[in-house]
Amino acid sequence: MPPIQTKPYYAAGLAAFIIWGFIPIPLKALAEYSSAQILFYRIAFSVLLLLLVSGIFRRKELLATWRQVIASSAKEKRSFLLYTLLGGLLLTVNWLAFIYVVNHISIQVGSFSYLLCPILTAMLGFLLLKEKLRLNQWLAIGISAVSCVMIGSGEMVSLLFSLLVGLTYALYLITQRILKGYDKIVLLTLQLLLSFALIAPMYAYLSDTAAVPVDARFFGVVAILSAGFTVLPLFLNLFALKELTSGTVGIMMYINPVINFLVAFLYYNEQTTLAKSVAYLLIFISVIIYNLHLKGRKKRGNGLVIPAVGTNAVLK
Repeated sequence: MPPIQTKPYYAAGLAAFIIWGFIPIPLKALAEYSSAQILFYRIAFSVLLLLLVSGIFRRKELLATWRQVIASSAKEKRSFLLYTLLGGLLLTVNWLAFIYVVNHISIQVGSFSYLLCPILTAMLGFLLLKEKLRLNQWLAIGISAVSCVMIGSGEMVSLLFSLLVGLTYALYLITQRILKGYDKIVLLTLQLLLSFALIAPMYAYLSDTAAVPVDARFFGVVAILSAGFTVLPLFLNLFALKELTSGTVGIMMYINPVINFLVAFLYYNEQTTLAKSVAYLLIFISVIIYNLHLKGRKKRGNGLVIPAVGTNAVLK
């Protein structure tokens, strides 16, 4: 049992990933609308909420981040701008791909993507940041590769979308690791503002090409998606990280895709094949192997970086 003083942080961490686990439900409720429409309004609502929260409750953090950037060297400023912009672009692609996968391919594929994500993040950390990997982590990567081959041999499109979702999220985590000295909420707000600025000029085109026009029901579900499945679990996750180690919250992260799978099979009656079932099982095994000896992994700097949002936060 966790100590009494840390129980609220455990509860917050668990609540965040449980909420993200059910994110396919509001997304599926919007399946008749285009993925681009859903993305546009989800970003718009999320940015509005984050700006309101930051303006009312987090002005000190905003000013502190501003002073931090102003006081940094020219090289650090360029790095901040580059990786903030890159993070916004990656988040936009990740959200769009995940929405499309859940609504037009299957929830299973989206869940598989986020199970792959920690393994992909480890590989990218090794290739881009020169982080060391232990033998058990290389073994987990190998097992994950086998599971990808099994998925791809039956449905190459599913595998490619899984890799797109997983890779964009893993690359996003890498950018957040580089910007780890900055406030996560402020970074996310800036990234979503950049994302909104990127897609806002395309709004007229998205509206004209949409098969179904937006209505009150659409805005209601998007508001729930943005407030209840994006901003709320984000703050719960950050609250948990105040006292819990990234390794502990990293283990909790796997609650998310597990619930996704349960929702897919039990609520939406999605079907699967034997090959896919074995591939999913291999991914679960690889995740367990990868997370062995968390203390040792933390000393080597290989700990799983938990994003500011899902977030499936970041976000999903």
